[in-house]
Amino acid sequence: MTGLNAAQRHRWQSALADQDRPLDVLVVGGGITGAGVALDAASRGLRVALVEAHDLAHGTSRWSSKLVHGGLRYLAGGHLPIAYESAVERHHLMTTIAPHLIRPLAQVVPDLGSRATSAMIRTGVQAGDVLRRVARTPAPVLPRPRRLSVAETLALCPQTTRAGLRGAVAHSDGQLVDDARLVVAVARTAAAFGAMICTYTRADHVTGNGARLTDACTGESFDVAARTVVNATGVWAGEVDPAVRMRPSRGTHLIFDAATFGHPEGALTVPVAGSISRFVFALPEPLGRVFVGLTDVAAPGPIPDVPQASQAEIDYLLESINPALDRPVTRSDIIGTYSGLRPLVDVVGAEKNSSTGSLADLSRRHRIQVSDDTLVGVLGGKLTTYRRMAQDAVDAAVDAGGLTAGRCITATTPLIGAAAVTAPPELPASLISRFGSEAAKVVSSAQVERPLDPIVDDIDVTRAEVGFALTHEGALTVDDVLHRRARIGLVDADADRARPAITELVEQVRAQ
Repeated sequence: MTGLNAAQRHRWQSALADQDRPLDVLVVGGGITGAGVALDAASRGLRVALVEAHDLAHGTSRWSSKLVHGGLRYLAGGHLPIAYESAVERHHLMTTIAPHLIRPLAQVVPDLGSRATSAMIRTGVQAGDVLRRVARTPAPVLPRPRRLSVAETLALCPQTTRAGLRGAVAHSDGQLVDDARLVVAVARTAAAFGAMICTYTRADHVTGNGARLTDACTGESFDVAARTVVNATGVWAGEVDPAVRMRPSRGTHLIFDAATFGHPEGALTVPVAGSISRFVFALPEPLGRVFVGLTDVAAPGPIPDVPQASQAEIDYLLESINPALDRPVTRSDIIGTYSGLRPLVDVVGAEKNSSTGSLADLSRRHRIQVSDDTLVGVLGGKLTTYRRMAQDAVDAAVDAGGLTAGRCITATTPLIGAAAVTAPPELPASLISRFGSEAAKVVSSAQVERPLDPIVDDIDVTRAEVGFALTHEGALTVDDVLHRRARIGLVDADADRARPAITELVEQVRAQ
């Protein structure tokens, strides 16, 4: 079963409400970590359900930089275990798990500062390439670092300042076509292994033995029993389990029209003054956009569903990127912003007492915490290492619940769409980049007229993709399609143009 839709969701909810025996694992949270846990547990032969109060990828998982990092920044900060784990997980993602959703992207670090600083950056880049080789990622998948001339630098990043430019060093990392698409692909693959994926299903009174579930669409509630429960709610983990303390930090990106940066083909990567491990980058993105990020500031207080950028963060990003630009960008160039909350774990011990005290360092360490014997919290971490986090969480759940399970196979299990692409050449490249080997299926299963027509001019999302989001990818609402399947809603003006067409198509598919 790979199709997620309203009818299947209803069947799964009915099965949970009428269950005659406990689940092996109940997963609370439908971001990348929760979806990863559901896939890992189901692929080991366990009886699994995932519940999410909103849509898949509703929270932090859709607000990332959309990079599959190899851990270079952690290597620069002396955190070798985190860097190594990142490189290994990047290898699995780019070679086996989701090669259809990831492409190598040149990270272009212009040679503008002192020669000593440039030498340190080159040394760090070479060390990062050692990690690539240790992880056994071949150069055709992730190219080796190289020195760029001034002309080569400007060809990749045309708006790089000419003043004092001595060229650049380029290294490669993985770039996701979209982070929310990865979450959906993992969840659909989990369903193919038998996991029940129930979105818009809120979990209350969560213990290690089950929860009270409420259907957000109907208001109906029922209890579900489980031998173990995994709390994979990210920054909301402390609301599910009072024994968990989170200390989120906020990461903000600015969105520009790609023309403002000369339609770059590489990511302009600028060292932050006074740091050897922090960079601000300008990333070329789909739909003709460039994202500039990333901040890392404490975010205390109530946790919003949609975090907002602060004025100070906007100023910081502009001030950090502008020294490397031929024409400085201003607030008037910004066409959108987005922010996400990192699930930083507030713990007492070595992590909290680290000599650096850096939010960035702490926020990427994952931690497995078991409360009340069978409530497993998977905390912290980052998108790149979701698979390893899930493996550790399921290992803990198996031990805590005394479950009989097979071995973990997720490192060698391709996601849906990851098979070799044999799509007809007439299909749009953008469609193939988002769906891989399923691109032809998106069109052949379309329940709308003119499936290959774009929904609106200048947005390369086809009408068929809207239908597929509803029939196969678990979208229930217009916003699910707009914000978490097509990912058009990052820029308000784009969302306003696309919403009427998406609304019409959603109504058409629902009526069939």
